[in-house]
Amino acid sequence: MSKTGYYFIIINVLGFLLYLINLKTKNKLNPVVTLIAMAGGSAGILLSVLCFDRKAEKENMMIRVLAICMLVIYAVAILMLKGHRADTITYSIWKPFMENKWLLIYFAAINLVTFTAFALDKFKAVKNKSRIKIVTLLGLSFIGGSVGGFISMHLFHHKTKKNYFTVGLPLIMLTQIAVIFYILNAGW
Repeated sequence: MSKTGYYFIIINVLGFLLYLINLKTKNKLNPVVTLIAMAGGSAGILLSVLCFDRKAEKENMMIRVLAICMLVIYAVAILMLKGHRADTITYSIWKPFMENKWLLIYFAAINLVTFTAFALDKFKAVKNKSRIKIVTLLGLSFIGGSVGGFISMHLFHHKTKKNYFTVGLPLIMLTQIAVIFYILNAGW
């Protein structure tokens, strides 16, 4: 096994263990866990979440968003570095949308739905009514509605003080760009 392989094993075991310690210490290690996720330990952190911390709460939401996004970005980077790419690299992000109208329709629809969900949640917040879950808003953003969520968040001044939205949505957008870039250059 290569040194990189050993590194990823060690950093993910460390991420798994530190997330467990973070749970026991009531999120006192959040900055350390964040650094571990950014250093490549996101798979270990997510495994720890799946095994021991399935309840999504505001206190642990940013780490979850970061870990998921970093896992996807690292996976794309590893695939590209391992040679799972086309001979020539293209940077035309709009190419798959222009060639596949159904993809354009999907992204337009999911962004409209996400925009509406954020707006509806703001309306419900003002009226003190039952709210849309944070996981639902982030989930809609993650499956393609990040631009709609971002626009709605800023247009209606909703969730602008929550780091899992103010940092999370741009990070989700970056992750989606990385995935589209990989799909464009996968060489399938």
